[in-house]
Amino acid sequence: MKTDQTSARRVRSLAAALLTVAAMVAPLAQAAFPERPLRIVVPFTPGGGTDIVARQLAKGLTDELGQSVIVENRPGGSTIIGTENVANSPPDGYTLLMATFAHAVNPAIQKTLPYDTDKAFAPVAMIGKSANVLVVSPQSKFKSVQDILAYARANPGKLTFGSYGNGTSAHLAGELFKSLGKVDILHVPYKGAGPAINDLMGRQIDMIFSTSASVSGHVKNEQLRALAVTSKDRSPSYPGVPTVAESGEPGYFVDSWYGVFVPQSTPKTVVDQLNAAIKKVSDNKDFQAALALEGLVANVGSPDALGEYVKQEEARWTKIIQEAGISGKL
Repeated sequence: MKTDQTSARRVRSLAAALLTVAAMVAPLAQAAFPERPLRIVVPFTPGGGTDIVARQLAKGLTDELGQSVIVENRPGGSTIIGTENVANSPPDGYTLLMATFAHAVNPAIQKTLPYDTDKAFAPVAMIGKSANVLVVSPQSKFKSVQDILAYARANPGKLTFGSYGNGTSAHLAGELFKSLGKVDILHVPYKGAGPAINDLMGRQIDMIFSTSASVSGHVKNEQLRALAVTSKDRSPSYPGVPTVAESGEPGYFVDSWYGVFVPQSTPKTVVDQLNAAIKKVSDNKDFQAALALEGLVANVGSPDALGEYVKQEEARWTKIIQEAGISGKL
């Protein structure tokens, strides 16, 4: 009997010891993140502004986290294909979404989405903001916004503007331009910035309200001509280039932005660790200089700050989209 009691005590002692070890190991396992490479999903083709920004971030995060960070391009479906891939990924912090303007407007412009934008993702950090730029070919006869408006009013449906997919800032900037200017210009969507810009330089389309990151190099090299910026105020990246508002469409403004999201239910400790790493990358002078070349200003804040900003963007653009009668059929 005494032997049985002794054995029982030993079993209980061993169980208690195992629980203690497990409790000590759990936080150590959590603290080990990341233990393998991460990926940033870009819902656009390579070569565009989002891709450029993502690759700069991936380079910095690789140094900060001590693991490779790979950029994976998944274009198509107005950014929906790549975004859905992230929504369906494990919520472990190893899959990041480089979200843009389209993330906030797709719920209003698309009739159905394969995910709930407000519930499927957790915000991590804003990367930066910039104005879009209205650009044309250097051989274009259009030298100003007024030139475009005058021609469009005299020739409805004859002009074309490209975008990087339905719901992107390049698309909605053009639709807002049409709405406020009361002009008919045909929208031509592409799967990303690269093919759209190639067609613009080849004069297959007339203009693009492009993200600054996609065209800043082309403008600098005089491969494209900048006519106006879409921000409320003039951009320091484009000295001498007026705003669309002061060029003939009062009240007009559109901002592009880049932000990182992860699948909802990703542990808060992981989100906070990613946010801290992104902040460190954004403080790096080389990273800031790289973003400045793309017309971007680093603007990293808290996860909650990004979440609140996107909610405000959703509300603003839902109203504009409804008033303009814009739908996912465009």
